[in-house]
Amino acid sequence: MTDPQHPSAETPAYDDDRTRERIIAPVIVSTRAAQGVREDQSAPIIAEFADSIDFGCRPPVIIPDGEGVLAAISELLVQVAPAVIITSGGTGLTPDDLTPEYTLPLLDKEIPGIMEAVRAHGRAHNPLAALSRGMAGVAEGTVIVNLPGSPKAVREGMQVLVEILPHLCDQVSDLRKHDEWGSPGDQ
Repeated sequence: MTDPQHPSAETPAYDDDRTRERIIAPVIVSTRAAQGVREDQSAPIIAEFADSIDFGCRPPVIIPDGEGVLAAISELLVQVAPAVIITSGGTGLTPDDLTPEYTLPLLDKEIPGIMEAVRAHGRAHNPLAALSRGMAGVAEGTVIVNLPGSPKAVREGMQVLVEILPHLCDQVSDLRKHDEWGSPGDQ
């Protein structure tokens, strides 16, 4: 296993290996990448970090900014049911930055602490990280996290996520011994 803070450059770009228990599905929300005007650089970063925690990674779904986010996430939830969906892009303040608005209605439970941690980590490198409006939560047993669109911000967000995704996915899957985490009535 590679160091999660510095994934190996030798890591394959995408590994949809079904022998791995957990799969990350990247959704790249970028009008320019969807139109082929620029090459996406965020999905390979997500794949590197996925490999560092022994998660598989599907090839990305690349869509324009806007309402297509709802359809892309919904389709992945129904047809693939990955452990994690990570979106990149559409979390800013321009009129077509709508990723959080189209993610929120799908969530069964929000997890605000994830985005608080991602923004705090990002702010240590760039004060503008506070402007990201990304959401995090669980929908139909899949963790969904909205990261900003810049490759640097994706790398910083993934540095936070690799520390918590394995345990988070265990909780979502209820993979626990009730005497270790407490039973639902012990509060």
